[in-house]
Amino acid sequence: MDYTMEQYRASARAIQDRLGDFVPRAAMVLGSGLGYLGDEVENAIAIDYKDIPHFKASTAPGHKGRLVFGMLEGQRVAVMQGRMHHYEGYSYEEVSYAVRVLRLLGCDTLIVTNAAGCVNTDWKAGDLMLITDQIKMFSESPLRGENLPEFGVRFPDASRLYTPRLQELARQTARERHIPLREGVYFYCYGPQYETPAEIRAVRLLGGDAVGMSTAPEVIAAAHCGMEVLGLTLLSNMAAGILDQPLSEQEVLDAAAAAREKFSGLVRACLNKM
Repeated sequence: MDYTMEQYRASARAIQDRLGDFVPRAAMVLGSGLGYLGDEVENAIAIDYKDIPHFKASTAPGHKGRLVFGMLEGQRVAVMQGRMHHYEGYSYEEVSYAVRVLRLLGCDTLIVTNAAGCVNTDWKAGDLMLITDQIKMFSESPLRGENLPEFGVRFPDASRLYTPRLQELARQTARERHIPLREGVYFYCYGPQYETPAEIRAVRLLGGDAVGMSTAPEVIAAAHCGMEVLGLTLLSNMAAGILDQPLSEQEVLDAAAAAREKFSGLVRACLNKM
């Protein structure tokens, strides 16, 4: 569906009524099993998605489905504990809707995280990856339909979706904390089935280092409306065909739990420096 500016503004007004004079600056989208960062927000104001006009529900495992506003590492944050996915039946406009609402509320930075399959055979499950670029060629854009000039231009440049300044900040932070940080390209596949071994071979040939079912639509929407973007991936499992074993949701959630201290430490340290 095509949303109108009035719908975006109605969502923002409903949230602002709950926030009073609090204005968030950094938005965070937390992926599968990574929503615990939202529980660490201080002076938190939590709003369920179902209580916000025009928002959709998040049904994926490990996604609480709420926005948490407050302070984290000295920054005013808006944390999405759970995201919407195309595989849940939502259009790409619906998947990226919340990002635009957060922009209207005052957020100028987006930190986006996910758990993804590792395509690069030189790496291993449990590694963290800085997203330097993304591939999303075979599905519709979240910018499809009537352009809303209040957010951005009709044909936006996509050569720097992930902000170079924030990439360098993440590199420096990882070095300081002695956290190995891979760097690579996130390849978007819309699921919900995991990719076939043949598809993973194709992803590798096309330049993908990690593969997942989220992130790319939100990042396109965020960059379109002028937000700076930092993307971080937990490589939760080796992608299909690399190991002789089936893939499962539980494997992803277990990997997120195992990486909790390392991952949250890096995200919080980056946030602290912004």
